[in-house]
Amino acid sequence: MKRLRNSLRMELILLVIIAIVPAVVLNVFLLRFILEFQGSYDEIVGNMTIANSYNLNFKEELDECIYKLVFNGESFEKKTESTGFSDMADDRNNPYVLIDELREDFDALAHITTDRESRTWLNSLLRNIDTLEDRMDDLRINLAEGGHYNENIEMLDNNIYILTELINDDIQHYIYYQTRSIELVQTELSSKIRSFTSLATFLTVLIIAVVVVSTVMILRKIMGPLGELTRVTERIAQGDFNARAGVYTNDEIGQVAGAVNDMAQHLEVMVEQIKEDERKMRNAELRLLQEQINPHFLYNTLDTIVWLIEGGKNEEAEDMVMSLSNFFKLVLNSGREFITVRDEELHIRSYLQIQQVRYRDILDYEIDIDPGIYNYKILKLTLQPLVENALYHGIKPLRAKGLVRITGRMNDEDHTICFWVEDNGVGMSKEDLEAVRKEIELPGSYEKSIGFGMANVNERIRLNFGREYGMTIDSQPDVGTKVSITIPAQWVRQNENLQETVSAG
Repeated sequence: MKRLRNSLRMELILLVIIAIVPAVVLNVFLLRFILEFQGSYDEIVGNMTIANSYNLNFKEELDECIYKLVFNGESFEKKTESTGFSDMADDRNNPYVLIDELREDFDALAHITTDRESRTWLNSLLRNIDTLEDRMDDLRINLAEGGHYNENIEMLDNNIYILTELINDDIQHYIYYQTRSIELVQTELSSKIRSFTSLATFLTVLIIAVVVVSTVMILRKIMGPLGELTRVTERIAQGDFNARAGVYTNDEIGQVAGAVNDMAQHLEVMVEQIKEDERKMRNAELRLLQEQINPHFLYNTLDTIVWLIEGGKNEEAEDMVMSLSNFFKLVLNSGREFITVRDEELHIRSYLQIQQVRYRDILDYEIDIDPGIYNYKILKLTLQPLVENALYHGIKPLRAKGLVRITGRMNDEDHTICFWVEDNGVGMSKEDLEAVRKEIELPGSYEKSIGFGMANVNERIRLNFGREYGMTIDSQPDVGTKVSITIPAQWVRQNENLQETVSAG
């Protein structure tokens, strides 16, 4: 396909880009604003949550812990790098445990807090924690020595309680400034959203205008040539194969116009080819029909009926007449091409019943067709030529009792129906088998030979169903021959009249 300079595809892609890209960019910016706000908001809320957990009960818990130690005169240990805490250090009654937890959490907040005021109060809080720990060291030494109760009480009132109060004030100030940070973040977001809304409104109006103008131009470019193509195709549909589309643009419509002109140029040839294929198919059906209405077969059958009547075998003669009647009803079939698998089975059964009377000494047969496929379509005269071929070219030359077996099954994997016609007759040599295989692959081969009937059946199947369906054949000398048929599984609809009802009698 040649490269197009003014491709409609490129113009439509450009139109889509004009409509979509600005909207995507705006959404990306809006999403970025939202994510930034959410990140800042989540960070501040997390900081406030940690600070609030200490603001509620830290002072009371620490003051109570130290007071109990002073009042009871108990000593306690301080954590060191070498020794760690004593046994008491694992208890919440050790004030060093509370102080270390407080320092650890607010050290972490100092690393993630960004606004200046909050960091100022965090630094003050951490200094007060260090001072509190120093006073705790003095108190721990006094308790370890003993006898400093009044001094310890004074230290508790004038140092410890004041420091815990200062720490509590620092926490409250930190929470206050974090709350103000949330307000600032919200104010900044509102400002950005207002700016974004104004920009989005302007771009939306601009995009709509560009898209409307571009769409009108593209529609004009498309509809004119399409109208011309419509008129030309209508003339072609009416049989005017000289009609030509006068569209010479360098885009896809120009390509379509060229293809329509080429189609019109070659359509007459294609129509003639289709007519020739139909003639071939009808000729194949006619030749096959002529083969089935074989005068020798009819004469021999009628002679057999006369012989049965003369021999007083009236019931057998009546059965043979019924079989012959069913056989020819299905052969003629009011000119219809398809019958059901049920009636195809009746056809070959009628044929074999007739032939078994004539060849009772050499012919046995078995028909094993799954009743589940009875209501599927099949071309008439699909199996009977194969059965006839098995009898005349497989069983008769054997000059002994032979068996013809007909089998039919559904293949659920690919939804096809398979038939097999087998005989245990003389079979074929490798060379004869290859010759027959080549013959059944030659469309329209009507030479009278062992492969004529099979070639005819194979050609009709492929003309009606496609090249993926048809016949295969295998044979071995003195073992027998097996012919396989594959057709698509096509159910007979309830209101579809394929043939006259002959199976009832």
